[in-house]
Parts: sequence; structure tokens; C-alpha cells
Amino acid sequence: MQIPVRIPGGPDGRRLLAITFVDRVGSGLWGATAALYFLYVVRLTTAEIGLLLAVSGAVGIAGPPLGGLLADRLPLRPLLALVQVVRALASLALLTTTDLGLLLAFAAAGSLGDRASSVLTKLYATRIAGPERVRYQAINRTAANIGWAVGGLTAAGALTAGTPTVYRALLIGDALSFVATALLTLRCTEPTPSHTVRTTAAPEAGTAPERKAATGPWRDRRYLLYTLGEIPLCLDDSIFKIGLPLWAATATAVPHQAVPLFLVLNNALVVCFQVPFARFGTTPAAARNSLLPLAAVLLAGGAAFAASAVDVPWLATAALALAATAFSVAEMLHATISWELSVALAPPETQGAYLGVHGLAQATQRSVGPLALTGVIAAGPLGWLGLGAGLAAVCCAQRRLVRDRDHPAMSVPSLTVSKH
Repeated sequence: MQIPVRIPGGPDGRRLLAITFVDRVGSGLWGATAALYFLYVVRLTTAEIGLLLAVSGAVGIAGPPLGGLLADRLPLRPLLALVQVVRALASLALLTTTDLGLLLAFAAAGSLGDRASSVLTKLYATRIAGPERVRYQAINRTAANIGWAVGGLTAAGALTAGTPTVYRALLIGDALSFVATALLTLRCTEPTPSHTVRTTAAPEAGTAPERKAATGPWRDRRYLLYTLGEIPLCLDDSIFKIGLPLWAATATAVPHQAVPLFLVLNNALVVCFQVPFARFGTTPAAARNSLLPLAAVLLAGGAAFAASAVDVPWLATAALALAATAFSVAEMLHATISWELSVALAPPETQGAYLGVHGLAQATQRSVGPLALTGVIAAGPLGWLGLGAGLAAVCCAQRRLVRDRDHPAMSVPSLTVSKH
């Protein structure tokens, strides 16, 4: 895959883009058909499928901190390749049984590997891209969205047959994508952990000394609070996969055939604009200042969702399109902010452990997000207004939390040096 932009990180940066693309093609094949496979091939009940997805998602929450902890102690490249192999074996194991207990164990192992690989990939990208980490993450996310679209479209075409053999072939395709990413990972070089070099003037008389770095993320109150605030700000995944479709179908006059177009709109906006949005997170200060525009966009998105609850189809469709656009912009802006602040607030020597804790936000959202969105829908238009206002308030709280008063990374210009 060739992308007509300059890629930070040199050859390893390009290889990681290929890894992300292949990974997401496989995820698109399986993610769009997992529930249908368990329903039509394995013959689980709806309740059993819900239990399977809920338990595996809950186990996956442990993946980010575990992966981050290991990354500070082991070479990153073979660790990432090993995790991909675990994902492949877990996927293939699903083909071997219809027993719910075994399916729970295999799905949980796959979920654990999936969330761990996400953090390890982010850490690898951070180390190879250095000061351009936000721009690189934006390009990487674009490759991920393109890969997901390719996988999803392939799955949609294959499912026109709808036979058990087709479902099994899609699951095998997902497993093979992990094998391919493991092999591609082994072709990368091992990056040297990043070092943050700061030059500070001697403190003036009467000023407080620089705060001593926390010994780990679990003792860093600021980082834990920041990660806690990230959980609701990661809801865009549940909003587009659950909130928008269910709301459109049950509370609006939007034609059902228009609903998939909103998801296409989201994907297209991310592919086209995620890289330009990287300029809003080039420094910790820029990322912090972008939290206020993010709050405004989230508030507008909640209001647009509320306004879509009308009986006029064209008006409801227009309002929902505006809501989808607003939350797509919020998704891109938050991703940019999060990439920068999650690294800037972490001491370089324990970067893996910190990013692992930060990864808990997305993993937790995957478990609690669906339940939260069903509650918002049940509350009607006021639920969406409340969600928008609540997310805006979280942004304002985050901005205050990461103010530059007593955190070196937020107040002193820094140069991140990455050798690879």
C-alpha cells in the first residue's frame, strides 16, 4: 500500500502502516460478521451471543496494562509479533468447537490480544516517529480505516452466499491477517525507547521545585484521572455502531436504508481529514487548547441528535447527518489530543506502562459503551442533550487537569529523541 504523503519513521514507519492495514482488513472481515457466525453457524442464542461478547470484552480490558507492562521489560518487536500469533490461534480455535465455555475462553484470549496489540502498536509508533508521533498516528489511523472498509466490503460481498463455509472462510481470513502481521512485524527493527530531553533554567528564589515524577501510572493521580476522563470521550465507537443505528430506527423518521450511509460518512471523513487534524496536537499546549473546540463540537453533536427526533423524514435525515458529522469531527480531534497528551504526561522510562493504563479507556468503553448508549436512547432527546453537555464538561475538566502549573512535560519545551 502506498500513501502519497511523507511517512515519519522511515522504512519501519512504512512497514507499520502495512501492518495496520492488513490487521484492519482482517478485523473488517470478522467484525462485521462475528455475531452472524455465532448465530447461524454455531447456533448460539441471542442471550448466549451477548454473554460471549460481554465476557470477552471484559477480559480484554486487562490487555492494555498487561501489554504496556511487558513492553517496558521485553523487546517490543518480538512481543508484538507474539501477541499477533496469539490472536491468530484464538481466531482459529473458534472454528473447532460449538461449546459455549470453550468459545468464551477462545474469544477472551482473542480480545486480550487485540487490546494488548493496540497499545504495543501505539508504543512502537511513538518510538519510531519521535516528535512527529501525532502526525504519524494520524496517518496510521487513516490506513486502519481504509483497511477496515476493505475488509467490511469484502465480507458484505461474500455474505451474499450466506453459507456456513463462507462464514468460516471469513474467520480464517481474519486469522491469516494476524499471521501476516506477525511476519511483517519481524521484518521491522527493534526501536530504542524514547528519551525526553529537557533543558530548564535554575528555579528562581521562592519558586517551588519541579515535581518529582511518579514511580508508576497507578500512583500518578493526575494520569489516572486523565485516563478516567478518556473513557466517555472514547464513546464515538459505540455512538456509530450502536447509538446512531438504534436511535435512527426507533426514534426518528429517517429511512432505514439511509442509516449505513452515516457510517460511510464517518469513515470517509476520518480517511480524508485525520492527517490534517494532526496539527491540533503537535505540542502538549496545542493539544490542551484543542479541548475547548472539542467540547463545543460534542455539545453541537448532542443537540443535533436531539433535533433529529422529528416526524419529517428529510429534516430528521439532515439533523442526523449533522450529528454524524459533528461526532466524526470530535472523533478526529479527540484522537489527536489523546495521542499527544497520553505520551506527554508519561515519564519516558515507564512509557509502556503509562500507555497501557491509558489503553484501559478504550477497552473499558467497549464494555460499558453499549449499555450507556442504550440508556441515552431510552431517555429520548434529553438523553442526547445530556450526553453532549456531559462530554463537553469532561473536556473542560481535562483541560483544567492538564494545565501547565506543575507538570514538566506541559510547561517546558521538550525534544523527543528516538533512535532506531
